[in-house]
Amino acid sequence: MPVASQDTPRYSTRHVWTLAWPIILSNITVPLLGLVDTAVVGHLPDSRYLAAVTLGATLFSFLYWGFGFLRMGTTGLTSQAVGRENDSDVRLLLAQSLVMATVIGVALILFSRPLIAGGLWLLDGSEAAMQLAADYAHIRIFSAPAVLANYAILGWFIGQQKTRITLAILLLTNGVNIVLDLLFVVGFGLASDGVAWASLLADYAALAFGLWRVAVHCRQLGGSLSRQALRVWAHYAALIRVNQHLFVRTLGLLFAQAFFTAQGANFGDTTLAANAVLLQFIMLTSFALDGFANAAEALTGRSVGRRAWDDFGDAVRAAGKLSLLVAGAAMALFAVGGDWLVAQLTDLPEVRATASDYLPWMIAMPLLAVWSYLLDGVFIGATESRAMRNSVWLGLAVYLPTWWLTQGFGNHGLWFAFLVFTLVRSATLGACYVHYRRTRWCSAATHTPTGAESSESAEESVS
Repeated sequence: MPVASQDTPRYSTRHVWTLAWPIILSNITVPLLGLVDTAVVGHLPDSRYLAAVTLGATLFSFLYWGFGFLRMGTTGLTSQAVGRENDSDVRLLLAQSLVMATVIGVALILFSRPLIAGGLWLLDGSEAAMQLAADYAHIRIFSAPAVLANYAILGWFIGQQKTRITLAILLLTNGVNIVLDLLFVVGFGLASDGVAWASLLADYAALAFGLWRVAVHCRQLGGSLSRQALRVWAHYAALIRVNQHLFVRTLGLLFAQAFFTAQGANFGDTTLAANAVLLQFIMLTSFALDGFANAAEALTGRSVGRRAWDDFGDAVRAAGKLSLLVAGAAMALFAVGGDWLVAQLTDLPEVRATASDYLPWMIAMPLLAVWSYLLDGVFIGATESRAMRNSVWLGLAVYLPTWWLTQGFGNHGLWFAFLVFTLVRSATLGACYVHYRRTRWCSAATHTPTGAESSESAEESVS
């Protein structure tokens, strides 16, 4: 890539968009798969099958999301290795991430019985649905090594700015899943078990395709894989140090979401359903914002690896412009067409009316949340994961007291507390970004840590 002049940004909004659109498109396939699962099982004669798939899918969504650090940590460290032009490190990072994914995946299978029993107990469904959900889960758990390995592969390709390959992997996963759903449930007459088998086989099909794409790409890379480093646990220090903070961060986010849902349930089924509908608006916004955040991960990580701080700033500004544009569009859409969107998601008059009462909170959400999405991407690219962890737990430290103080306002108080949680997260990451930009992510810095050094320095400066 030619060196840009001082007045010409290396990373423009067009560059960010080129990286982001495949991720945005792949995100859209996720709810499509959920719709197909629901439609296929929802047409069976007994509603307990749909309840079982809902419970089982919810359990695995939480369980696998908890190990999402395998994607994020791999992206940040890989993008920095690309910036250093160290292809041997690029190879090693994928191999290490795959080893970690396999170990964790096998452990999940070995401890599956207590994990599934405890998870379903927390979800608290009917007795009939719980038994079917347990059958679903005991099939689906065998996909754990494949799912976690796919996280590592996706992160590795995003870190190298190969987002079209990630799109191909995710389209294959969801496409195969949809076809097998129809084959097993409609064709073979299976019920919730058929959905579980479809997901299991789709995950391994995606892994096979992903490993093939890795093999093809590795032929284009220089360097070599150090088997010695792969066998010595000490060489995993950078990945472990980054990932441990991402794991704790994710637990905090899961708790915040579960707490919101549980408290909403206390206000009755109608309010719970209305909150669920409005939360889909957050998911809708996240499709685009995640794409720009992932682009920021790859570009800022590469800049950190090269110690190119002007490029770093260009990447953040370009991703920020597009993120703000989407956030503004989402606010306008929710303000003007919020009631129409609610009507597309539910036919129940009481749920529509209740959701409309709380719609103003959703209109404010994109402007507060956009910064946490964007800066999460920046901090992942820079492997400053401790700052991300701290932002979530500081947010929880304000979220819970705010909820307690506003209980008299009912569900409005709950939404206010959730917005405060989001605001604190964004503000904390923003303050850390300004601090690092002045002291570490700038040309005046005498030494810029990368890899394991970056993670160690993050611990010292953010604690």
